[in-house]
Amino acid sequence: MTKSELVSSIAEKVKMTKSDVENVLDSFLSVVTETLEKREEVRLVGFGVFSTRDRKATTARNPKTREPIEVEASVVPAFRPGKSLKDAVNNKA
Repeated sequence: MTKSELVSSIAEKVKMTKSDVENVLDSFLSVVTETLEKREEVRLVGFGVFSTRDRKATTARNPKTREPIEVEASVVPAFRPGKSLKDAVNNKA
């Protein structure tokens, strides 16, 4: 599902205009991004938790040349699904 399909689906369900729904969705994504930049979590009970994780520096290999490449440590976004979401995906009532 693309962003425009998501906006259309939500607009239909809540009887709002697509532009209003798109503004709400953009605001949601902006708030989640800003919160993760501060290394804080966003918890949506039943849905899941958006958080960050530290990725350690490591040595990888270029598959073509087999030369070692140093990969720097970084912070990556992560999502941990909640029980309700897991159950819905697995068709459990």
